[in-house]
Amino acid sequence: MPLLTNPLAGGGGGFGGGGFSDIFDQMFSEFSGGGGGRQGNQGGNDLRYDMSISLEDAFTGLQQDISITVPSECDGCSGSGAADGSKPSTCGTCGGAGRVRAQQGFFAVERTCHACQGMGQVISDPCRTCGGEGRVQRAKTLAVSIPAGVDTGTRIRLSGKGEAGLRGGPAGDLYIFVNVDPHLIFARDGGNLHARIPLPMTVAALGGSIDVPTLEGKMARLTIEAGTQSGRKFRMRGKGMPALRRGNPGDQIIEVQVETPTNLNKKQKELLEAFSNSGNTSPESSSFLERVKRIWADS
Repeated sequence: MPLLTNPLAGGGGGFGGGGFSDIFDQMFSEFSGGGGGRQGNQGGNDLRYDMSISLEDAFTGLQQDISITVPSECDGCSGSGAADGSKPSTCGTCGGAGRVRAQQGFFAVERTCHACQGMGQVISDPCRTCGGEGRVQRAKTLAVSIPAGVDTGTRIRLSGKGEAGLRGGPAGDLYIFVNVDPHLIFARDGGNLHARIPLPMTVAALGGSIDVPTLEGKMARLTIEAGTQSGRKFRMRGKGMPALRRGNPGDQIIEVQVETPTNLNKKQKELLEAFSNSGNTSPESSSFLERVKRIWADS
């Protein structure tokens, strides 16, 4: 279950290092009336955690602890980055703005201050624990609540549980990306569950009932009509996946596959032969043969 920087979260993109991105930033800042600075501590990145769960867990919901290692606030300096007894000072290059302005032809271009890396402050005596960054790698255990009805691709947000910001900046969020593993019996289609169930030939012919599994961990009784053919589907309403938000639960759809008996003893064979010779009991086969005969007669 890898922990990754969320590619959709902030902190990336753009042309970087000056050029058009700086020009556009400056123009936007002037139009909006801002000072164009980046003073203030930088927030941490949002992070991603991939979690695989079973279909049963997606059906019932799940409470689970996860272990992650993330940049966290340094205890030695309380996230300031400065050694005990000292504190950050205003950057003399940018005056605390975090950006410096330079004239390039007709444009006044702002760039990130190289002296303070856009922080607006410099640390002359950095914390020995974190090296002035204000954060260290730390293992954490977090409780994650997975609601019933989740599907592959569901995202769960844990606010403030992502990467700690630089020098006391706000922490990012942690996003749990859910993946539901394939099931041995059921195939999921939205809120519905599909399953193929073997059906004894005698029950298909005479009618009756069979027990079928459900994700609740119980068997449910399914009534079979006499003359049921292989491939027929039965809908069990409300036996599918619960709705993740508002709405009714899905259905469980059972497709029966009529079994041909094998390893017959002598008595069973004699009974089937007598049954076969007793008359036409296979209307589908007879209809098919009649269609074949008509095709041959017309050709």
